[in-house]
Amino acid sequence: MAGTSDSKAASDAPKKIQPNTQEPQAQIPASKPSTENHDPEAVHAVGGEALIIDWDGQDDPEHPLNWSDGKKGLNIAILSLLSVVTPLGSSMFAPGIPLIMREFHNDSSVTATFLLSIYVLGFAFGPLLVAPISEIYGRRYLYIFGNILFTGFTIGTALSNSIGMLLAFRLLMGLSGVVPLTIGSGSIADMMPPEKRGRAVSVWALGPLLGPCIGPVAGGYLIRAAGWRWVFWFISILAGIFIPVSILVLRETYPPAILEHKASRRRKKTGNQEIRSRLEQKTSMSEKFRLAVMRPIKLVVATPLVTLSALYIAISYGILYLLVVTFTFVYTEHYGFDEGSSGLSFLPAGIGMVIGVIGFGQLTDLIVKRTKARGLEHKPEVRLKPIMTVPCALALPFGLFLYGWTAQNGIHWIVPMLGVMVMCIGLMGITVSSI
Repeated sequence: MAGTSDSKAASDAPKKIQPNTQEPQAQIPASKPSTENHDPEAVHAVGGEALIIDWDGQDDPEHPLNWSDGKKGLNIAILSLLSVVTPLGSSMFAPGIPLIMREFHNDSSVTATFLLSIYVLGFAFGPLLVAPISEIYGRRYLYIFGNILFTGFTIGTALSNSIGMLLAFRLLMGLSGVVPLTIGSGSIADMMPPEKRGRAVSVWALGPLLGPCIGPVAGGYLIRAAGWRWVFWFISILAGIFIPVSILVLRETYPPAILEHKASRRRKKTGNQEIRSRLEQKTSMSEKFRLAVMRPIKLVVATPLVTLSALYIAISYGILYLLVVTFTFVYTEHYGFDEGSSGLSFLPAGIGMVIGVIGFGQLTDLIVKRTKARGLEHKPEVRLKPIMTVPCALALPFGLFLYGWTAQNGIHWIVPMLGVMVMCIGLMGITVSSI
């Protein structure tokens, strides 16, 4: 995810700007310049050739790390709420899939499954564009623009008059709705130091975790009362509310974008087009995009720890979404649940995720604090200790076996639900540790 890596401390003294093909460093200078009547947008002459905008010292209030707790909390809260709304679209209508299939006179089980999974397909391909664009233009505008598109595509889904139209708009919903899930943790890394990041990620992660789990509960009763289309009208209303809220309240957190905005203001104020941000990449837009796309690919390919973590999480989430597709059919056909109560079968997954993300989020922060207290260098991989990974790796297959075996043999419905809860606790442990 964008913005999650720890960056190195930047040098105090400005230097001549050279073509930069590396990832922009987001840190604040080690010490604050001491000048009288200091201009917060001070520019520094560099060898008579260029002017660069830099942070106003280590305490610069514009740097997200120096924001007040209230400002950080408000931004994280909005990101969490945005991250609730878009995942609602993945499964909130799941209890109504049988009704949709009957309305469009389609009895294909493959199509029924694809109605749910095509949304996640958008989640898979969307980040390939979202993450690079966020490193070029910043994060705030992506949140706003993505939410506008998501609202429009959700309205299109509600108005669908064929299976093909419904599938197409579901895919577009996933592509546009993935924005807060892709760069949300990056925004948190921009604002929070490593020793506090686990707790902050836990708060944000409650959004994308609770959305797919609580959504079907409300969706089941909404479908029974008003029909499946009202699920998408409800989601579009929620998403539409957050368009003005995001515009008015949400702030840019990506340090290179903030400095670039400062440089742009200064250029307009002075008319000097030579003024640039210290973190600006002096390359063409196409080259910036190429670097932004290739950087995560190189990281995954060249770093075994990242490769294994990404592969493990991908397989685990793939299994989870395969299970989610089965919930409605298993509990309606095997246990006699109706459309309303079948939505309750998603709750154990949500409970397990909440337990996992809060518990393991606190544990990762504790590990980082103890590492620093011993005077050791903090590295991101310190979070992936055996105390985190081994129990989680055991919980995943155990929970999966418990769900599959007990549901197949008709054992009381609470047992397969407990299996899903155990699996989700383990899944969250690995996910939180890897962020």
